[in-house]
Amino acid sequence: MNTASFKEDYKKDILALLAQNLGFRGSVLPLPSRYFTSWAKGLGLRRGGEVVLYTGHMYQLVPVIRLMEEQAKELAPEKRARLARLARWINPVVNVSAFSRFMVSAAARSRYERCLQNIVSLLRLTGLEPGYLYGVEKYAGALAFDLGLDGPFGRHAARVARRLRDKGVKEIITVDPHTTEVFKNVYPKVVPGFDIRVRSYLEVLAEANIEVRLPWEEEFVFHDSCVYARYLGLIDEPRRLLEAAGVKVLEPDQSRELTHCCGGPVESLFPERAEEVARARMEQLISLGRRVITACPICWLNLERVRDPRVEVFDISEILAAAFLGKI
Repeated sequence: MNTASFKEDYKKDILALLAQNLGFRGSVLPLPSRYFTSWAKGLGLRRGGEVVLYTGHMYQLVPVIRLMEEQAKELAPEKRARLARLARWINPVVNVSAFSRFMVSAAARSRYERCLQNIVSLLRLTGLEPGYLYGVEKYAGALAFDLGLDGPFGRHAARVARRLRDKGVKEIITVDPHTTEVFKNVYPKVVPGFDIRVRSYLEVLAEANIEVRLPWEEEFVFHDSCVYARYLGLIDEPRRLLEAAGVKVLEPDQSRELTHCCGGPVESLFPERAEEVARARMEQLISLGRRVITACPICWLNLERVRDPRVEVFDISEILAAAFLGKI
């Protein structure tokens, strides 16, 4: 069997694993509920309510995906395909707690968890006190939709929508573009009667008049998320927030609606191609400056995969927290 055949088999098995995990576990990886909710410990978030913060598991998944990709890159295509096939067959019966032993350390997860904690603190500055669904919250299904898994996605979306209705949720505050887009634009098409209000936390912050405590007064290059810019039209809000935070926003040639892809969200299927795209985008960004801001955990993951020592990549929540909360 040639390399192309191994890659095709690998792609099929990864898609099958994704569909299995959505059906069995409500997420894309077989991780225990406590892994996804540990970030909220000590924040005093109420359980549920009409307005909830919905993480969609995105920031929590990034460090695990990063580790898995690093390990996969070390394998030849044929070995990668064999492992994916094995995982596909044992996945329905694997012990979730067994998988958790191989997760990244708490230290490696801490930066991503702090982003979620910062978002809660920033929302509180506006007077909003959202609830959180804790273990009831499930992955929104964005990757399954993007990869054309219509059947598994539709069934999963129906289950998620039913949980939200059962909990009395009337509004969702999202933290990433993929979860925002799938709830706002896709669920209403595939889930009859889905009418829950959906807003990105960036929209909420941009509508409020938050006082800056420690203005940056520095330059950063801003990378637009394809999903925010093209599908949701959320372009001006992050810029207004950054400018209010004292940031001088540097715009690459391909920005706003014409932003260059970061290489995601298909990095799990085509890691080499994703890295190639990310490297091309990084070259555009660092031609303007050495510090880059993203507003999407998938963009963050893919741009950091380049590991260019010339540049630092920040999540926008880190920059806003430093300015509006006075957190360094």
